[in-house]
Amino acid sequence: MRRLGTGIGWRPEIADAVERMPGIDWVEVVAENVCPGHLPESLLRLRERGVTVIPHGVSLGLGGADRPDEQRLAALAERAQALGAPLVTEHIAFVRAGGALTASPHLEAGHLLPVPRTRDALDVLCENVRVAQDALPVPLALENIAALFSWPGEELTEGRFLAELVERTGVRLLIDVANLHTNHVNRGEDPAEALAELPLEAIAYVHVAGGFERDGVWHDSHAHPVPRPVLDILTDLATRAAPPGVLLERDEDFPEPGELERELSAIREALSVGRSRPARTAGAKTAVATAGTGSGSHGGSTAGAGGTSGTGDGGSTAGPTGTGDEGSTAGPTGTGDGGSSAGPAGTGDGGSSAGPAGTGDGGCAGDGDVGVLARPVAGMRERLGVAQAAVLSSLVAGTPVPEGFDRVRMGVQARALAAKRAGVVAKVAPELPVILGADYREAFLQYARQRPMGGGYRQDALDFAEHLLKLGRPESTRARRALREWWLDRAGPAPRHHGLARTLRAALRRRS
Repeated sequence: MRRLGTGIGWRPEIADAVERMPGIDWVEVVAENVCPGHLPESLLRLRERGVTVIPHGVSLGLGGADRPDEQRLAALAERAQALGAPLVTEHIAFVRAGGALTASPHLEAGHLLPVPRTRDALDVLCENVRVAQDALPVPLALENIAALFSWPGEELTEGRFLAELVERTGVRLLIDVANLHTNHVNRGEDPAEALAELPLEAIAYVHVAGGFERDGVWHDSHAHPVPRPVLDILTDLATRAAPPGVLLERDEDFPEPGELERELSAIREALSVGRSRPARTAGAKTAVATAGTGSGSHGGSTAGAGGTSGTGDGGSTAGPTGTGDEGSTAGPTGTGDGGSSAGPAGTGDGGSSAGPAGTGDGGCAGDGDVGVLARPVAGMRERLGVAQAAVLSSLVAGTPVPEGFDRVRMGVQARALAAKRAGVVAKVAPELPVILGADYREAFLQYARQRPMGGGYRQDALDFAEHLLKLGRPESTRARRALREWWLDRAGPAPRHHGLARTLRAALRRRS
């Protein structure tokens, strides 16, 4: 495994500071935010100095029911080649659902959502990973994500899910210790148990980030300092293995460069403490971690004393927060009897129980290649697609929360998705908050409750403006005229060069 050292997430807002920081061995850039033919000058200068640059994708959705999109894969491969990257990274998540596979509306989450830790979902993920590996010019590493909600009827712990993924595909892992902390607070999952079950030799590098807790829910904000519990998990990891690289992530509310350098120093110290302690190996506690959640357990059985939260009887979720209506937007689309909610992945028609995913006729799933070959992935894709569409629809389209999910947590997730959507649209189309003023946020949230996102954020901004104009809003004639001019300028085949753009740019400069 290539040694990377200490790195930081490169963002345009801190580009100059990153170039001046001592001890930066490598950087990570969001793949979708760079254009291979027009790389930022800062990244080019870093590369010339020998700093490794790794593209980090956020939109593939390899945990989704559909096969990976060829164009997205080609774009990620192009960025890896343009940056001379030794590997590329993505997430174990789904980001869209619906469409042809489920004969339901296509929905975009605009966020990384957790996949169910079931045999069905694992089989689909493994096939998607192999497709991605074949299309990419460099090795692929996948990141564990932070989650606000749990899926009912899960059959594997996070550690076992990742271990089997690595065993079957050879994919590498990007372990985010901040996400392990998030899942500990929100879903009651023990980070030490997850680390004990991981194939540590597969780790490509580690993410470290900050967040905050509110009303018992941990929000993985990437906009706050790294807390002590996250550094403690990093230390625990360092007692088990020497990660090839560790990277500090920060996406918003960037502090002064000195503060970022102090966080990097705290990360190095946490690693040093871990290396100085006696090496840890998997012990008896690890064996208990999967109690009640193994491949042979039935979908509705309760977890044992050492089992993972969220696997309990009837699929009830265990964590306090983060689940709920932020991500279950799909609702009953694609369900059996024209309106009943789809059950968890691996269920039968209309949500009726079909036994644990991957069993043949009520028995246990086979081991190794024989069991994999005996399981038709096409049917699994359909079952997983229906379940994910139901979840996403409930989160973004206001359809009923599927049975077995924690409705409170799903509500938290739904509100978080809408808030993130409003914030990102304001970034990609900063003229809209200028035109609408203080009414922007509430107007957008009202629109979002009626219109799920079916495309990217830029299209969402256009759809939002068109929606307001059809309603005769905003009330101010001047603002409505400005909004119409903005929409016409961007919705047409080519920009209409007029004075509005100059006026809005001037207003943005006055605000900053």
